[in-house]
Amino acid sequence: MHPRRLSGGFIAALCLATASLVLASSPQAPSPEPNLTEEQKGDFLLHARVVESRQVGTGITHPWRLTLSDGTLLHDAIFQSVDIREVRHAFADGRSEFDFRDSYHFNIAAYQLAKLLGLGDMVPVTVERDWKGERGALSWWVSWKWMEATRTKENLQPPDVEAWNRQMAKVRVFDELVYDTDANLTNVLITEDWKIWRVDFTRAFRLQHDLKSPGNLDRCDRQLFERLHKLSYDEVLERTKPHLSKELVKALLARRDKMVAHFEKLVSQKGESEVMY
Repeated sequence: MHPRRLSGGFIAALCLATASLVLASSPQAPSPEPNLTEEQKGDFLLHARVVESRQVGTGITHPWRLTLSDGTLLHDAIFQSVDIREVRHAFADGRSEFDFRDSYHFNIAAYQLAKLLGLGDMVPVTVERDWKGERGALSWWVSWKWMEATRTKENLQPPDVEAWNRQMAKVRVFDELVYDTDANLTNVLITEDWKIWRVDFTRAFRLQHDLKSPGNLDRCDRQLFERLHKLSYDEVLERTKPHLSKELVKALLARRDKMVAHFEKLVSQKGESEVMY
């Protein structure tokens, strides 16, 4: 068995990536990950004092890496304040997108949605906070060792291939659900113990009702499938407001319906053991 990678289209998107939260390496070694709950991380992000800041990456979203302290704990976070809406956005490669959004709000919505689906350990804790007169999304810094772009380039193999494939299957399900138009391999981070983190969703949550790449959906975690199946409009709207509009939530649920139908069809064709794990 070989480790599953993201689709060829997903890899190609790497060349089109306009921004990444992790393009610049840290000027200092990452500190050990503190043993905190998601709630404690969120409280720290909201209230800890910013003691250092430096801009990272070269993309148009201009994220900042902030070092925060509450007097006891010192930890980093990523701050993004981009919030752009355009009737029509023209890309350098000639493509166009209508009703274009590039917004920090979607980072917050992605985290809240991930929690609803039991994927809070895959998307970093993210809150809304003001910094230097700007409102933005502040995300917990993950002490990663590789980006998926690096892993694939260097052909690094995970020690447990099946565990890796199961994590990647969750990433693909989540990416289809949120319809991230800028999904790329720099936004999949891997820690030293081969845990995957999915970051940067500023160009997700589109109005499309169809799936972007249904061919990527070949396996699904059973618990994730059940939570996906049970998602309700009211529940998603309540957890993601004011970051997602009613129209965006409706589109998300339409994609959910198609994903559920897709997996049910695969089960009928291949058998449950080949699709669900």
